[in-house]
Amino acid sequence: MSLRRRPLLQAALAAPAFLSAASRRAMAQDPRRLLRSVPIGDLRALDPIWTTTYLTRNHAYLVWDTLFALDAENRPQPQMVEAWETSGGGLTWTFRLREGLLWHDDTPVTGADCAASIRRWGARDGMGRALMAVTEALDAPDARTIRLKLKRPVGFVLDALGKIDSNVPFMMPERLARTDPTQQIAEVIGSGPFRFDRSAWVPGIKVVYDRFARYVPRSEPPSQAAGGKLAKLDRIESVYTPDSATAANGLITGELDLLESPAPDLVQHLQRARDVVVASNDPLGYQLFVVFNHLHPPFDKVAARRALMSVIRQSDFMQATVGDRSPSRECAAVFGCAAGEDAQFDALGWPRQDLATAQRQFRNSGYDGRPIVVMDPADNATLHPGALLLADALRRLGVTLDLVAMDWSALVSRRASRAAPAEGGWNCFVTNATITGISNPLLNTFVRNCEDAWFGWPCDRRVPELTEAWTFESDPAKRQEILKRLERVHLENATQVPLGQYRSVIAHRRNLRGLINAPALFYWNIEKA
Repeated sequence: MSLRRRPLLQAALAAPAFLSAASRRAMAQDPRRLLRSVPIGDLRALDPIWTTTYLTRNHAYLVWDTLFALDAENRPQPQMVEAWETSGGGLTWTFRLREGLLWHDDTPVTGADCAASIRRWGARDGMGRALMAVTEALDAPDARTIRLKLKRPVGFVLDALGKIDSNVPFMMPERLARTDPTQQIAEVIGSGPFRFDRSAWVPGIKVVYDRFARYVPRSEPPSQAAGGKLAKLDRIESVYTPDSATAANGLITGELDLLESPAPDLVQHLQRARDVVVASNDPLGYQLFVVFNHLHPPFDKVAARRALMSVIRQSDFMQATVGDRSPSRECAAVFGCAAGEDAQFDALGWPRQDLATAQRQFRNSGYDGRPIVVMDPADNATLHPGALLLADALRRLGVTLDLVAMDWSALVSRRASRAAPAEGGWNCFVTNATITGISNPLLNTFVRNCEDAWFGWPCDRRVPELTEAWTFESDPAKRQEILKRLERVHLENATQVPLGQYRSVIAHRRNLRGLINAPALFYWNIEKA
């Protein structure tokens, strides 16, 4: 299948239409203190606990802070916490907040705020749920103290509180943290280095963040999500630009400063631009995968899911997603493959069969010819090619296809629907996740099963049982064996279809300094020379 390539637009001499008069005035006043970036989609969901989408996570890192954070070695380090101690054989954890922490409404951050935030996060996140399952009590003895009492000692308390990927345990004011975790918060009030400017937010156009002058950064140098978060810019404008060529030309002409996810087919064009830098931002990279809706036919049947798996070729998806412009590899493991690690398909149970056999298996699974709804995020240059290839694989199986083009934010909303595909639901879509965020059963939100399942709602009872066994096993060798069993179960049941791993890139103006390599996009420490 040939993928459609967008023609490049001629570089415009005048400022693009998406720049408002106010934005032009701001740039004219002090261009070194204003950064204009293009996000991975249109920000609609503002609550990073309610949704796992990376678009919201990147937004949240600007606004909110965390108790702990992972440094460049992926070790948890204190962030909002000044000091902590354990007692009672690891059953009681006491955390002391740094002095002078303020919310963006200039009220002090308290232990009660943080305790409520941990509870809300713990109701949504896989690692949070595991922590809450062994929690006996969580309270705030005084204004700067949080106390966590466990039913049994566990070794992942700091890893959970310092989690870097969705859902990140961001701290919020108690009045917001008491919001039902299945509902979005009503305000965006954080204690991070930038303040969300709701009055300047224009959905479908731009989101604006202003430096929070009263934020007190840590004294340590920045290291991934940890260390000092120095806001060196006064304002950040996140400008939604669904046309990738427009975004690329805006970067080349200097109207834009950074592209969070440049279109793969424009990367070489950007690399040739004199004042543009294209570089990998995430040291480990991403996994691409197919998400199935396990509630509705045909993918409620494992035979249908495995039939589709058998016609998938990861190399095709990697070529379409990044081509030869970024490193990529095949990997069948739902928890990802580390550098130098080899996850052979056949050893894990990847089905191998010819097309005629796959077509027969799909029909025999009970497929009745009804249209299969594939959601296609047409404005997402990374995921759109994968959606087209997924549609092509389904056509080869002989299905009736309904390829529904939509923007990424619409897909994020629709994926939560349990309705039948013909009634506003869906059957499958392609998405991605950072290797950092999927590397073990507690971190990997996307393969949770049964009561804790993510969108798609798979349920193989072996998964939660093995996940619990892995969580509380202290022997590293036994843990590794449980992880291998989990990998085989996920592929046997086709929880999802891994499509390969790749390194993503960002593109920015050459005068930007201080960008931090991480699985998320951080805007602190950045300055314009």
